Amino acid sequence: MDNNDLSHDKSLDFIRQIIAEDLKNGKHTAPVTRFPPEPNGFLHIGHAKSICLNFGIAQENNSRCHLRFDDTNPSKEEAAYVESIKTDVQWLGYDWGDDLFFASDYFDKLYEYAIELIRRDKAYVCRLTAEEMREYRGTLTEAGKESPYRNRSIEENIELFQGMKEGKFETGSHVLRAKIDMASPNLNMRDPVIYRIMKVDHHRTGSKWCIYPMYDYTHCLSDAMEKITHSLCTLEFEDHRPLYDWFLDTLETSSHPRQIEFARLNLTYTVMSKRKILQLVTGGYVTGWDDPRMLTISGLRRRGYTPASIRNFCSEIGVGKKESWIDMGVLENSARNDLNETAPRVMGVLDPLKVIITNYPEDESEEVEAKNHPQKPEMGTRRLPFSREIYIERTDFMEDPPKKFFRLGPGREVRLRYAYFVTCVSVIKDESTGLVSEIHCTYDPATHGGNAPDGRKVKGTIHWVSAAHALSCQVRLYDRLFAVENPDADKEVDFKEHLNTDSLTVLTNCLVEPSLANTAPGTSVQFERQGYFCVDTADSKPEHLVFNRTVGLRDSWAKSQG
Repeated sequence: MDNNDLSHDKSLDFIRQIIAEDLKNGKHTAPVTRFPPEPNGFLHIGHAKSICLNFGIAQENNSRCHLRFDDTNPSKEEAAYVESIKTDVQWLGYDWGDDLFFASDYFDKLYEYAIELIRRDKAYVCRLTAEEMREYRGTLTEAGKESPYRNRSIEENIELFQGMKEGKFETGSHVLRAKIDMASPNLNMRDPVIYRIMKVDHHRTGSKWCIYPMYDYTHCLSDAMEKITHSLCTLEFEDHRPLYDWFLDTLETSSHPRQIEFARLNLTYTVMSKRKILQLVTGGYVTGWDDPRMLTISGLRRRGYTPASIRNFCSEIGVGKKESWIDMGVLENSARNDLNETAPRVMGVLDPLKVIITNYPEDESEEVEAKNHPQKPEMGTRRLPFSREIYIERTDFMEDPPKKFFRLGPGREVRLRYAYFVTCVSVIKDESTGLVSEIHCTYDPATHGGNAPDGRKVKGTIHWVSAAHALSCQVRLYDRLFAVENPDADKEVDFKEHLNTDSLTVLTNCLVEPSLANTAPGTSVQFERQGYFCVDTADSKPEHLVFNRTVGLRDSWAKSQG
């Protein structure tokens, strides 16, 4: 499809339609986008939407997307965050090539631009305190008042601004403000601050600077210097667009990117504020930025979400102009759909109950053939050991089962997946607790492979592991971090009050088939009949396997909440 057709393709979102029209009209030969994260924390699922949008447009048009770090606030930024962000973007499947930039690359040029604004009488040094500045700013219905320092001479402003740069003034004592319009109905245009004093070392420039530019000033000029064509941002920046354009028009930059706003991702049962996510990390409510309950990209990766599942999720929710809420189940279902296609099947027992097959020879074992994926023969098969003693899931047995319980019970026959038909003949109980501790069964040797030559059918098929060959492991069952759809809804209540106390359950006596002995950390599998699990990348060792549940086989949360 050529660009002339693209602009009329109704399947395109509104941003891609704008870009297609610009290409059709010859305004640009190719779109150049950018992803501009602040290196003050780890990326989350909301950032993934922006990453997929910006890098996706570049991929679709065989053009470029820049990765540019907005590193203008050294008090909150760290080099470690830079590396984590780069890792996340690459893991999602995107590559910035040679187009890696930092706002700090432009500090010298931004300072020159600020001097030029002063020379054009479009900026001035102000000594109002932060509180006084708020008072002078006015309200949505009342115009602001001009600062008493607004009409300094150009020469005095240049001298003072140079003094700020040279560290002659204390933090907070002076700022550089744009001179625009204190009566503007848009509060962002009421002489915004564009430089402030911060006597803090920068993770890239060290102690060279003690003044740092503000985001609104830095971002548009960085876009222009990099010749970005379409600057895509979320809706909260819509009211900032006039300021974006004002800086570029006032300084008469050779390039003038177009800012376009889209709706941010609002996802139920989570928080998207980096400030609040940081509270969870520093307060010990989670184990770190990569806690699998967190919707950080590193947390999702550790939990077992795949890059494709996140890209598919972002594609499914689309790009719109109006704020809306996406149910967490949509994200979970995206993981489920992708893993259903790619994850090999294995058998794991989370709550083991011993079964002794009394008519199976003692001290003998055999191997049965199991499919790695029932719908994908190309994924091959594996051999599973089978012996006299096995373990099944405790929930697959009931001593007094109801009519529609099709698993194991006294006198009932079931199929052991890939193995034999077995029938329960007796039950052993723990005398102290009264709980079932062991089941005795008989097997039918003629049903090898799980099929009866006489054609008889059984309604129940259960999974199992051989007691003598199974590997012990730990399994972590993760659930949603918050118990309510919108933890931020009630501003009178601390969002942390809504944390889900059952968001993590640790099972320590689980057993899995021996084929998993050398499984690499990060590998995803389906425990048959249980869900999708991932070998933990932080804590799992060959001698002590740890599995994280990524998602169940179906949306049990919706059922339990409904």
